[in-house]
Amino acid sequence: MALPDSATILITGATGFVGRHVLKAVRQRLPRARIVATCTARDKPVAEANTSVQMDLEDPDSPSRVIKEVKPHAVMHLAAQAAVDAAYANPMKTWQVNVLGTLRLAEASLDICPQSPFIFASSAEVYGLSFKSGLPLTEDAPFAPANPYACTKAAADLAIGEMALRGLKAIRLRPFNQVGPGQSDAFVIASFARQIARIEAGHQEPVISVGNLDRWRDLLDVRDAARAYATALTEAHNLEPGIAINLASGAPRNIKQILVNLISMAGIECDIRSDEWRIRAFDITQTNGDATRALELLSWSPEQLWADTLASILQFWRTKMGPDHVRRPRNKGP
Repeated sequence: MALPDSATILITGATGFVGRHVLKAVRQRLPRARIVATCTARDKPVAEANTSVQMDLEDPDSPSRVIKEVKPHAVMHLAAQAAVDAAYANPMKTWQVNVLGTLRLAEASLDICPQSPFIFASSAEVYGLSFKSGLPLTEDAPFAPANPYACTKAAADLAIGEMALRGLKAIRLRPFNQVGPGQSDAFVIASFARQIARIEAGHQEPVISVGNLDRWRDLLDVRDAARAYATALTEAHNLEPGIAINLASGAPRNIKQILVNLISMAGIECDIRSDEWRIRAFDITQTNGDATRALELLSWSPEQLWADTLASILQFWRTKMGPDHVRRPRNKGP
């Protein structure tokens, strides 16, 4: 059954990087919906949400309490510990949030509102070592997670798939690396852009600290990903429960070339320094996704131009530098 125009939609992680963009996309698609955003005590209100409710995925009782209180027509579960480096630093917390927290929320949804679609934000990280094939991976590729974050997402993805057999109206979305304005500098492109903006503003010496640049990633503008989430929500009644759908560009990009493009876009001269602490003990060389299923079932494909994506990320960090931020002019040489 299709969602009513005035449906109550619970969005977890709505205050996060992806969540804020998804909330906007859902609001555009369902302008009359009552959107309830989960938050923590320290989060600021989200403008596009009608109301917010506190939820702690590490609290065994919190997800069930929220589902009972909200009684949503649909649940969009985006909340997670999403940084790979943070997962390495604290694997147990990542398992608590990404696996047990997800299961608590999904079990409560199945028990209290079994007819409500449950849109789960999985990750293409679940494929891990399968990327060694060099081929664009479909949803049937074997799970072979290669870091603690990926392991937690694979475990939760499998559990949600099993719960679909018990009646959960689940849709598993597997986005590849999402990038865009608002992302933390714990992620590589945001880190580049922040450092460039600091150099432009005179807050940092003209040296950019990097990790391993010899990597290729299938990158997706977060605004394209958000549009897919919103579409999955409104099309959930037409989708088989438990189905997995990749969200990918199908065009891997070289990390070093991205850095070169950002530096050129800024028009600065700088050195590049490899810092050991930024290099992971193990890292996948290349990721590449096949999003044919998303095109067929959601009529979705990426629309954002890559140059516009990079420009928006750089501009975000320039704005973060404050009103006194002044870009240095391009050095035209002698």
